[in-house]
Amino acid sequence: MDYAALKALKPSEFTEAADGYKAASDMADHAHGDTEGQISARLQAGLHGVAVEAALGSLRDLAKNFHYVQVECGLAATSLKAFAAAMTDAKKKLDDALEDAAHQKLTVGADGSVTFPPGGEEKDGKIPEGGTVTGSAKGKPAGTIIDPTRDANDLASALERQAANIHPNPNFGKAVAIANRIAQAVAEATEADALWAPKLRKLKADDDLVVSDRDWADTQSDTADVRAGAKDYLDHIKPPPKGDDPKANADWWKGLSPDEQSAYLSLNAAEVGALDGLPSAVRDEANRTVLAEKKAEFQIKYDAIPKEPKSRYHYVQHGRAWTREETDEWREWHDKYAKDEEFLKRNLEGMNAIQARFDATGKEGLPEAYLLGFDTKGGGRAIVANGNPETADHTAVFVPGTFTAIEKSDDYIGHMGELWKKTHAQVPGQNVSTITWIGYDAPQSIVPEAMTKGYAHDAAPDLNHFMAGLEHIQGGDGGSHTTLIGHSYGSTVIGAASNAGDLRTDDILVAGSPGMLVGHAKDLDVEEGHVWSEAASFTKDQVPAGGKFAGLGGGTPFWKEILPFGSVWGQNVPSDEDFGAHIMDNDADSHTDYWRKDSFSLENQARVVAGRYDKVVLD
Repeated sequence: MDYAALKALKPSEFTEAADGYKAASDMADHAHGDTEGQISARLQAGLHGVAVEAALGSLRDLAKNFHYVQVECGLAATSLKAFAAAMTDAKKKLDDALEDAAHQKLTVGADGSVTFPPGGEEKDGKIPEGGTVTGSAKGKPAGTIIDPTRDANDLASALERQAANIHPNPNFGKAVAIANRIAQAVAEATEADALWAPKLRKLKADDDLVVSDRDWADTQSDTADVRAGAKDYLDHIKPPPKGDDPKANADWWKGLSPDEQSAYLSLNAAEVGALDGLPSAVRDEANRTVLAEKKAEFQIKYDAIPKEPKSRYHYVQHGRAWTREETDEWREWHDKYAKDEEFLKRNLEGMNAIQARFDATGKEGLPEAYLLGFDTKGGGRAIVANGNPETADHTAVFVPGTFTAIEKSDDYIGHMGELWKKTHAQVPGQNVSTITWIGYDAPQSIVPEAMTKGYAHDAAPDLNHFMAGLEHIQGGDGGSHTTLIGHSYGSTVIGAASNAGDLRTDDILVAGSPGMLVGHAKDLDVEEGHVWSEAASFTKDQVPAGGKFAGLGGGTPFWKEILPFGSVWGQNVPSDEDFGAHIMDNDADSHTDYWRKDSFSLENQARVVAGRYDKVVLD
């Protein structure tokens, strides 16, 4: 970029273009929501058949397209805003230099050179002549301390100032200073143009109607490029507060302008999506972007792994004996690819399950889903809500137990979908939200992992943070009737969270609990009479009794008869009468059967979640 181009430049045009891309991003966002949450939902709520399934498939592809347009246009808007900010700064420097030149009676040429008039003391009867100088962007402001041995540009600047000081015409120094300012402004504009032009050209998809995995994976690269280029622009946006306090997070978000919110979300989706206390729609938008990008990235990596060799074993003769041994080909594949394949596969299963829940909106009356948390670290994280928690009159948060991992999301999300239907039927006309909280690394074995309390203690702070954020977006204490539900080791997590802080719940309901790290219901952070327990008979679910032996609960006559030292392990479990919980009737046939569709166990839970305590059937 040269002087003439910068002089004629109107940075506002780039700002207007950014506003246009932002408007396109917003429209695509609304279209995405309408396609998934309205059109598709109504279609599958009232119609069935092959034609309907085909139409739903097309609508899902269309929703994916809208989502991609939303994300890419958001990046384009942020890029143009950052570019406009850089050009505005350079243009202001140029305009200020031109204004000062006019005040000093200096003339700026079409190429940015500066002409100065004669001036100074007469010598030999002549006033020193005027002239024309061309600026340099290499110098530093006057008064800067320099080290000529290390910085050639500083040395050039020093020599230039020295020349100005000894020049007989004082206008020479003024002209040089103005010319340098002009050159510096042009250099900054050129640098910004060189930085952003390729980034903006890169923000485009393939020329087709299909948003591929490669397109979504490219958005991660696009985001990284824009984030790096927009560093100076983003420096003026205050980052989220440290400490993960939901109210502080909410205040931070409200304190940003709409443009700042859009820019921060488009470049830091994972960070925004993880912040407790932010509006559900904001976290959902951020986490869906992370989900789409990660799903594409993982699918590409998974597809690139060579298929496992068909023949794992071969037979080798040793003397007269034949032994079965692994082939070199299979062992080489296993050592190189097996671990990555397993990691990618289970995460893809979990991500597909989350997407399947989005696609099920409207089916059997299911409301829109909100993705309140998502991460692939550890065993994977996913927090999925049926219905918007912000507007819920009744809320349930489900904490699953041992073997919880992202690849099992389908089961856990399904449990809360069924609970939503039953609870919604209990309170017609009221809003219900049921949330699956896969927010911790759960034990992945009964022995030894589920026998320890460490997993529960590690999970407790995160559960407390989430519940605090939930309470905040619901308007504070009493904003929604809330039930915290724990299955198996999930109940132990709830007990640990109760010991660690404020649970912010009205009711605690546990199913198949091996123990809650407390000896009595009154020790939990909930009002007396609001702890509920479902436990199938010992022949169907041995976990409640087994947990006492494990050390999560305490000794009972049953275990004392078998192991006299059983009582030293700790406290009672919720299914014991002397624990003090309401023992609920149920029809579970196994440890994982408490949320079977249309079961009485599920119906009884819904009555607690709906606050219809008088309808709960006790055992």
